Amino acid sequence: MKIPPGRADAFSANPDSGVRSILVYGPDAGLVRERLNILTRSVADSIDDPFRVSEFSADQLRDDPARLRDEAAGLALTGGRRVVRIRDATDKTADLFAKFLENPVGDALVLVDSRDLGPRSKLRTVFEKANDAAALACYSDDTQSLEAIIRSSLKAAGLQIAPEALGWLTSHLGGDREQSRSEIEKLIVYMGPDAAARNTVITEDDILACVGDNAAIGLDNLTYAVCEGDQAMVRRAYGLMIAEAVSPISILTSVSRHFMRLYETRGHLKDGKNIDEAASRLRPPVFFKYKRRFQIQAGRWSEDLLIRGLELLMKAELSAKSTDMPTIAVVERTLIQLAQVGRRAARR
Repeated sequence: MKIPPGRADAFSANPDSGVRSILVYGPDAGLVRERLNILTRSVADSIDDPFRVSEFSADQLRDDPARLRDEAAGLALTGGRRVVRIRDATDKTADLFAKFLENPVGDALVLVDSRDLGPRSKLRTVFEKANDAAALACYSDDTQSLEAIIRSSLKAAGLQIAPEALGWLTSHLGGDREQSRSEIEKLIVYMGPDAAARNTVITEDDILACVGDNAAIGLDNLTYAVCEGDQAMVRRAYGLMIAEAVSPISILTSVSRHFMRLYETRGHLKDGKNIDEAASRLRPPVFFKYKRRFQIQAGRWSEDLLIRGLELLMKAELSAKSTDMPTIAVVERTLIQLAQVGRRAARR
């Protein structure tokens, strides 16, 4: 069974009673871990319960194929249903899971995690087609879902955030759900325990002081360098992002988001707005320190160029997910191609 994105959170909190095995996969490793833990807690009180939660790697399963059946059939010494978690599964273990799902044993909830899997993945297909199994994809948060996470987390802490600050924070989070929550929690701690009582509104300066780390600044440098045609900066900034362990796919997502905002701005220009009015209509708003550079880019990049750029980004993501080509190289090549377009646009 394939779980649609709109059901993902509800399903994680309360999986269907007939589902006994679940594959959790996707490019957002933090969201994969978050949903695995939520699924685990739907059965066991704690993810660290040694009697009710068992965890091992897919490589260990390949060395000992009978282990999955043994673990699934095992009984908890303290009573209650068990959870069996298998880490880092790939298509190489698809046949092992297929055999288990054809004739499952025990009543344990089997949770399998994996990296991003394309539509033709054998492992993904096994779980999507099995009657009592499910495949749950974990993709990076979009602007709307990320805003909701930020607002709900801050609301729970009794805090408010200014629109400009929300815009900056939203544009710099989202590649990894776990990391996003960590940065939001860091911001809450930074604001202090009495901030809610003082009705404090979080500002851009608060965000920069707390969350404005090297990775966020580097991502800005990379995104703006692409659109301004600065190939040398693209290479340097991209190298820094990879060194910071930022996912290449999340970099593509961030650049694509920037292109979509430029495209939306061009649409407002067609409606007769001037560049300042057009850019100011974006939600979340452009961070004030980048406003002028953004406006210049919106003036240089035509709608046709932006569409071509978005097509290149989509092709790069598909190529990275569905071929054996190194993802880091695929993304870097695409960013350089876009920077070449940006350089020509700057000369017009």
